Amino acid sequence: MIIGIIGGGQLARMLALAGIPLGLKFIILDPDKDACAAPLGEHLCGDYDDTELLKVMANKADVVTFEFENVPSSSIAFLSNSVDVFPSEQSLETSNDRICEKTMFKDLGIPTVPFANVENEKDLNSAVNSIGLPAIIKTRTMGYDGKGQYVLREAGDVKKAWDELAGVPLILEGFAKFQREVSIIAVRSKQGEIRFYPISENLHEDGILKTAFSMPDDAIQAKAEGYAKRILEHLNYVGVMALELFDTGEELLTNELAPRVHNSAHWTIEGAVTSQFENHLRAICKLPLGNTEANGYVKMINFIGEIPDRAELLATPSLHLHDYNKQARPGRKVGHATIWSSSKLK
Repeated sequence: MIIGIIGGGQLARMLALAGIPLGLKFIILDPDKDACAAPLGEHLCGDYDDTELLKVMANKADVVTFEFENVPSSSIAFLSNSVDVFPSEQSLETSNDRICEKTMFKDLGIPTVPFANVENEKDLNSAVNSIGLPAIIKTRTMGYDGKGQYVLREAGDVKKAWDELAGVPLILEGFAKFQREVSIIAVRSKQGEIRFYPISENLHEDGILKTAFSMPDDAIQAKAEGYAKRILEHLNYVGVMALELFDTGEELLTNELAPRVHNSAHWTIEGAVTSQFENHLRAICKLPLGNTEANGYVKMINFIGEIPDRAELLATPSLHLHDYNKQARPGRKVGHATIWSSSKLK
């Protein structure tokens, strides 16, 4: 069976590494000739909206998926005319627009921070008066790893933010006073089977995920599963989905969803019976889902910019290193490590 993947970064790489033992083959579309997933399949080097390359993928692949949200929805629509694509175009479009996403949460009765659409400076001032400060203004589309957003802490920040972000559709979101950031990773098969991984507790630096901890038996697990289940069924979703949440101590607020395998669940490679990557492939290939139970406790550490000395890292016997084979660069995710324990980690 041949799997098409749009995007050739580390998520595509880990999908391929999980799929090769299952006998799966891969065809990968990415404009970077050095895409880190390229050595693991046939590499179609070109833009994500290159119709000739999309035709090649549609003709060769049995099913297509994508590794990140900023794929043109027109490309998914084009492929969907001749090959199954999971998750669906609707799932991608919903997650790609923060207003659509937040509105869906609200319509499904899933708590979120207050939010408002911002089309012009008058809208922004009105939204700030209604929601209050502190707040966060974000681009409605294309933001990731803290990009495309501006924290408003005082009145003087409002004009600065508008001058920096004006010209694209925006959303203002209320500031959540949370005790911790968490995510729930869910997988749903084409047949409607749903499974959940234990929640991840996540720590960020400069808007980029730095560490994630597996949290088996956490008190908010059932509530997080309930939110995710509503979204999966509403979207008729197929594949792995991540739902990012704020735990305020009093309630659980949704932040955003990612229609793909997710950085906060990299710990599942060593820390769960079946990794998120294998289960995503099982779901889109219409295979039975694997067990999502944790087998111990795992801490995942992202390496940003460069990977530390390998010998020093591997001196920790329970550490597993994942090198993405990417050129070192400030702010770039170039690898991660997981540390396994039979007891809770800090």
